Amino acid sequence: MRPDSQSDHAELRPAGERGYADHGWLKSFHSFSFADYHDPRHMGYGPLRVINEDRVAPGQGFGTHGHSDLELVSYVLEGALAHQDSMGNGSTIVPGDVQRMSAGTGVRHSEFNHDQAKTVHFLQIWIEPAAAGIAPSYEQKHFDAAAKRGRLRLIASPDGAQGSVTVHQDARVYAALLDGAERAGHALAPRRMGYVHVARGSLQVNGRALGAGDALKVPAGAALSLAGGSDAEVLLFDLAAERAR
Repeated sequence: MRPDSQSDHAELRPAGERGYADHGWLKSFHSFSFADYHDPRHMGYGPLRVINEDRVAPGQGFGTHGHSDLELVSYVLEGALAHQDSMGNGSTIVPGDVQRMSAGTGVRHSEFNHDQAKTVHFLQIWIEPAAAGIAPSYEQKHFDAAAKRGRLRLIASPDGAQGSVTVHQDARVYAALLDGAERAGHALAPRRMGYVHVARGSLQVNGRALGAGDALKVPAGAALSLAGGSDAEVLLFDLAAERAR
């Protein structure tokens, strides 16, 4: 796929400029303003409100707490994260799993790393729903490495397309694993914008080098070429442009 000239105007969000919090048991990088970290330049991107890169220490976790009117997506990179919620769901999220919890009118949940030796490394993603006050719901699906190898695999969408989890927003999320000569491409529609987040490794997006934790805010209508990966795992958010900030 030939890159679109609009992609030249993509805004880099360097990993080293993210917010950071060290709570001892939790070390967290914030791509957007979150908790005590506030930056008016980075309040979110369209309906995408939070990407926190969290590392939870062995035998530690998030105690029971509440959310409402959010689509919460968890993407585990390493380790196993135990989940329990007030809807009666109990599960363990491991690499390859995508968990979606629609908080809607209100949900309480906890997340815990029961392993006494290994750290859990995961992405905590919040997306604002298209409507407030929906009924809470939960979904978890597995996408193995082969499904993401050398291609952008749809993992979340508003209609559950291609076996993805369903989010209550006009947002589509793709995941890819890219290494060596592997390439992937994606064209944004004229009224859709993109956000590329490198979860780990490194790669080039339209020839622009990105490392772990780096991200690009991509303008509407751009075409994207992902190549030159070195053990790269990347998420691409395809978002309705009218929600841009």
